[in-house]
Amino acid sequence: MSNPVFDNSAVFRDPRARKQNQRASARGGVIQDTVTPAPLDAAALNRMYQAPSATTAQTGRLTYDDVIMKTGGLLTVVVLMAAVTWFVVPETSRMPLAIGGALLGFVLGMVNSFKKSPSPALIVAYAVAEGAFLGGISWFIETNGIKGVALQGVVMQAVLATMATFAACLVLFRSGRVRVTPKFTRWLLIAMVGYLVFTVANLALSFFNVGGNDAFGPLRSGGLGVAVGLFAVGLAAAMLIVDFDSIKRGVDQGVPATFAWTAAFGLVVTLVWMYLEFLRLIALLRSN
Repeated sequence: MSNPVFDNSAVFRDPRARKQNQRASARGGVIQDTVTPAPLDAAALNRMYQAPSATTAQTGRLTYDDVIMKTGGLLTVVVLMAAVTWFVVPETSRMPLAIGGALLGFVLGMVNSFKKSPSPALIVAYAVAEGAFLGGISWFIETNGIKGVALQGVVMQAVLATMATFAACLVLFRSGRVRVTPKFTRWLLIAMVGYLVFTVANLALSFFNVGGNDAFGPLRSGGLGVAVGLFAVGLAAAMLIVDFDSIKRGVDQGVPATFAWTAAFGLVVTLVWMYLEFLRLIALLRSN
C-alpha cells in the first residue's frame, strides 16, 4: 500500500500491480495497437548523432527539481493561507473557516487523488483549503490548549518536528538503509487499516459524547492518546518513505513532467497529516 495519491496514478503505481492489470486486460481480449515509426535517412541519423544529449527537462520528463519546486510552491501556499487565517481573519471566524477548509480540503483531496491527469488549479485549491484549516486549528490549540491552558510555542515545535522527520526519512531513503519491499508495504497496509478503524471509533465515541468532552476524542487522551500519537507519527514517516519510492519510480521511468504536480500533491498530503499528528502529540505531552 502507498499514498492513495500515488497508488491511484498509473505512472507512479508499482510495476507489479501494473503487470497484473495488463494480464487481466489480455484475458479480457483487450489488444493495444502499435505504430511502427517511419525509417530515418542517413542525414537525419547523422544530425541526431552529432546533437548534444537531451536532458530530462528538454524531453518533457519528470525530474526531481520539478517535484521540489512544485512541492515548495504548494507548501508556501499552505503557510501563507494559514498565516492569513491566524492573523487576518477575525477571531470569531477562524474556527468556522478552519472547519470549512477541512471539509473542502477533504473533497478536493479525494478528487485530486482519483484524477487520471493532474489539475494544477485543483491542487492549488487544495493547498488553500488546507492552509485555512491548519491556520485555524493551530491557532486554537496554541491559544486554548487541550484543557483551556494556552500552549505557547506548540505550533513551532510541531513544525520543527515535521521538518526534522521529513529530512530524516529522506536521508534514510537516499542512503538505502530503508527500502520499500513487499513485506514493508504489507505491514503499512495492515497498520493503516487498523489506524483508520481506530480513528472512526474515536470519532463515533466523540459524536455520542462517550468519555466526556475531550478535545481530541476519548481514545486520544491521556497515556493512550500519547501512544496512539507516537504510532501515527511512525505511520506518517513510513508513508513518506513510500512516497519517495513512488517519485523515484516515476523519474526512473521517464513519466511526463506534468505529473510533478501529482508527486507534490502526494507529499503535501502526507506532510499535512504528519504535522497534525505532531501537533496533537506535543499538545498532549505538554498538557500532561
